[in-house]
Amino acid sequence: MTQNPYSSLPDSAFWRTGAALADPMDIRGLWHPKADIAKTTRIVTAGSCFAQHIGRAFRERGYAWFDAEAAPGTPEVQRAFHYGTFSFRTGNIYTTQMLLQWVRWATGLSPVPDLFWQEGERFFDPFRPAVEPGGFASLSEARASRQATLAAIRQAIRRGQLFVFTLGLTECWRDAETGLEYAVCPGTVAGSFDPDRHRFHNMTYPEVMTALKKAITILRRINRNMRFLLTVSPVPLTATAGGQHVITATTQSKSVLRAVAGEMAAQHDYVDYFPSYEIITSPVYGGRFYA
Repeated sequence: MTQNPYSSLPDSAFWRTGAALADPMDIRGLWHPKADIAKTTRIVTAGSCFAQHIGRAFRERGYAWFDAEAAPGTPEVQRAFHYGTFSFRTGNIYTTQMLLQWVRWATGLSPVPDLFWQEGERFFDPFRPAVEPGGFASLSEARASRQATLAAIRQAIRRGQLFVFTLGLTECWRDAETGLEYAVCPGTVAGSFDPDRHRFHNMTYPEVMTALKKAITILRRINRNMRFLLTVSPVPLTATAGGQHVITATTQSKSVLRAVAGEMAAQHDYVDYFPSYEIITSPVYGGRFYA
């Protein structure tokens, strides 16, 4: 038999033997970690909503998930006010540009904007509008809360050993006057929509990659020992403002994010990729892991 590069490959290298004929629950070898994660490793988690599941999984298994912004009150109050969801109280960080924005504010590389939304007598932080149910009671309270979160990010940067970031979206809303990116479209969770000021943007591969590289460079400049574990959220888009069908828009967005995550892991020995996206979305698993 003629030998070729495929002749000696394991069953996992072929779709038929590695996927189609395999019991989905017996499939192994989807991930070969670049470095072990010890239970004493201080793990920082941030990103889209899927990142909270990763943080919870670490905690439930006795790993040293790092909570940089300690939660007051009962567990019910903590959950309602978004404490303990991520390592700091930013709420969801859907895009790499939003990650970069928070990192630059926390490290003093960019001025922290004094921008808040007011509805009646309540105040909302446009960069994390859902963290305070019903909004803050005063502008000073809203400012102090944001500063507390920025301090928590700084602590996480200095003390964290593994930064797990889940890439969630490419679609975002930005301020045409300042260039700042909002957490969500103004007028959905809070605030009011201004078509002259609030602009939709769908990030391209180069934009996603550039923002992620810049964020990681800043983090590594402060903490040279920080490693990164990237994941891509399998949660589909709730809605799209890009003019496509939501199914097509979801595939485009996730494809860009998956490509960026894979390329970053290929380029840097301190960046790894964990295939949570594939585990959830692959047709091999038949959608059994979706809620």
